[in-house]
Amino acid sequence: YEDTLGLMPGNTPLLQSPPLAQALNVAGLHIKDESQNPTGSHKDRMSALGVYQALDFGAHTLVLASSGNAAVSAAHYAHAAGLGCEVATYQDMPASYLAQLAACGATRLVFSDNAGRWRHVARRAAEPGYFALTNHHVPALGSAPLAIEGYKAIAYECHSSGCVPAHIMVPTARGDLAWGIFAGFRDLLEAGEIGALPKIWIVEPFARLSRVLAGESLHLSYPGHTAQFSTAGATVTYLQWQAAMATGGGAVVVTDDAARRARELLGFHGISAELCAAAGLAGAQQLRLDKKISADEDVLLILTANASRDPSAIQSD
Repeated sequence: YEDTLGLMPGNTPLLQSPPLAQALNVAGLHIKDESQNPTGSHKDRMSALGVYQALDFGAHTLVLASSGNAAVSAAHYAHAAGLGCEVATYQDMPASYLAQLAACGATRLVFSDNAGRWRHVARRAAEPGYFALTNHHVPALGSAPLAIEGYKAIAYECHSSGCVPAHIMVPTARGDLAWGIFAGFRDLLEAGEIGALPKIWIVEPFARLSRVLAGESLHLSYPGHTAQFSTAGATVTYLQWQAAMATGGGAVVVTDDAARRARELLGFHGISAELCAAAGLAGAQQLRLDKKISADEDVLLILTANASRDPSAIQSD
């Protein structure tokens, strides 16, 4: 699509870290640095397509449920497009995120749980002029289908840079990002550009998809507590299940303490990561110990955002 907003996402750096590869004892360690998108996270890829779709539909307001990177991103893109933006959040949204919503003129509504947020988005989605960017169904389905196609470009960019890893670590809440990366590599496979799909590993702060893969229902709630703010939440979506199952990957649970240790290691090597992004490294370490990643394979970490807005990083400083 043609960029008319002045906030073109994508073409983010693909970094290589031989020291981290050596520490992990793998053939190569690559990092897709999504913090270099215009508003600082991978969510820009979804927001851009979502806003263009909203404009095509003649919408006047973007509406979504988010208390993190998606909220910030959507507010910026809606503002650039001349659209309103209504964000259903939790009470404890970090001040750094609140400031950006205010700067973009977004309207914030506060709810105590996902159900309340999603009910609000569902009501708005049924009204003329509102475009729902994120999930508003129970069971959770994922975000706007065309918008999450924006994540496919991550796969295309990696391939064009010569990086088709054996394993991809994706910090996951709902699964939009994981599905988009899977779908992009699926396109490349169907076009004969690659010979096999990379295994996608859903990195989660407490067991959700892990429990589903062990036999529990996809449609239940799996609550937990975590400082990995961007990947909190109790639901599992079909999208993340498909991304893991179709690629031969799976799910790996990374505790906050393990994620903090991984963030310190990344920081030692000059890489700033929000806590859930650092969890990708810890997840790869665990999979290496479990012999699900071999020493002769390459690993790609998706650095969803850096530590600049992460409440856990701010609190620890």
